[in-house]
Amino acid sequence: MISQTLMDKLRQLRLPAFREGLREQVSNPHYAELTFEERLLLLVEMECTRRLDNRTQRRLKMAGFPIRATIEDLDLSPERGLDRRLILELAHCHWVDKALNIVISGATGTGKSYLACALGVAACRLGYQVRYLHTARLIHSLNLARKENSYLQVLQALSKVDILVLDDWMRDPVPLSAAQDFLELFDDRYGHASTIISSQVPISEWHARFPDPTLADAVLDRIVHSAYRLNLLGDSQRKLRGFRSMSHT
Repeated sequence: MISQTLMDKLRQLRLPAFREGLREQVSNPHYAELTFEERLLLLVEMECTRRLDNRTQRRLKMAGFPIRATIEDLDLSPERGLDRRLILELAHCHWVDKALNIVISGATGTGKSYLACALGVAACRLGYQVRYLHTARLIHSLNLARKENSYLQVLQALSKVDILVLDDWMRDPVPLSAAQDFLELFDDRYGHASTIISSQVPISEWHARFPDPTLADAVLDRIVHSAYRLNLLGDSQRKLRGFRSMSHT
């Protein structure tokens, strides 16, 4: 039997996994074959694992990924143009420690968002803070923040995120105010934080979508020159999934 006093103390210490493990050890006679230190180690490991899982889930929730993509589920077949070794290396996130970026390009539907989210999920699992945003929504959020006098606070919060994932980058021409916002954002993050950008627009066309060439030079200089470039090939994954679904009906 486990004393209620002990269980209450474990509850006060916020050790739920430890408590559950202790109940299991008392009810399972096989644990009697282990030494006290071995049993204690199992309980501590259970609590550590639970806390690590909880922190990971909080980071995933805060990231705001639209899809729960994983590196394990990526299609790394040669026809998609991805280097398997490079993708697996990027999943270890050493590039984040060096404040480097990743630019993912490719036609509509080739899986750019999925790959960006998969790399972001891998980073969350390793303890990095990630934030996912559609570029249009980022522009809207910064415009709203400026009206509400919270612009600097929003920029500061974004500057502290380890990895900022910007989807649908350069899909539309950039307004002047947005270009200035981008410069502020990337200037704050340059040298100490990383960005993942996915875009169906080739990098060679980004400059022309800015309203001011000087701003374009400044923003792109902080993104492109320190970025891994991944170009996805092949047909639309949505179209392929649609064909597969139809073939099974």
